[in-house]
Amino acid sequence: MAATLIDFYIIILAIGAWIVYKESNWIRSLIWIVLLICFGSITACGYIVMQFLKLSPQESLQDPIYFVLLKNTKKDGTESKSIISVVVARVIFSLLGCVMLGTLIYTIATDGSPFRRELLTPWMIATLVDFYVNIIALSVWVAYKESNYKTAALWIVLFICFGSVSVCAYIVVQFFHLASQDPVYLVLFSSSSRAVNGREGGWLIA
Repeated sequence: MAATLIDFYIIILAIGAWIVYKESNWIRSLIWIVLLICFGSITACGYIVMQFLKLSPQESLQDPIYFVLLKNTKKDGTESKSIISVVVARVIFSLLGCVMLGTLIYTIATDGSPFRRELLTPWMIATLVDFYVNIIALSVWVAYKESNYKTAALWIVLFICFGSVSVCAYIVVQFFHLASQDPVYLVLFSSSSRAVNGREGGWLIA
């Protein structure tokens, strides 16, 4: 159960990082993060649906996922700078992936196979459902980012099989596609969307 919870909350952290970027108000970000920790995928799905409902008709037709991922601008129209660098983000998600991998190996070595009937308690089943709903949300993001459907399918299968270890690995790989001076948030977008919407190279082109 402990390994499952660590796996679950690493996924929550990844989604929470997007929410912190997305929201221009820190108080609102904090409220959403608390709700995400307490209610998991219910909060994640509710938040994502709200972002889709906020899209204008033009945004919905043009590139809805791009605009859902994009930060809500402040009232003055500016965007705040990234709190951490691409290099720091690589280190953070690499460490998280290693923590989960170590936890997985230790749990299997000391407690045996996770595929045992006695482990499938109602709460464990509920946690797994919660976990995989979040995995579906992240899989949609992967399908959006990857131009090759075979690559997207491979990563999604790895997400399903290995959970947050694969998610962290994917995020780290995406950070290595960015230059160290690029804003961290560019990891959210596909290269084609960055080019079309004027965010290629880390700068917003008017």
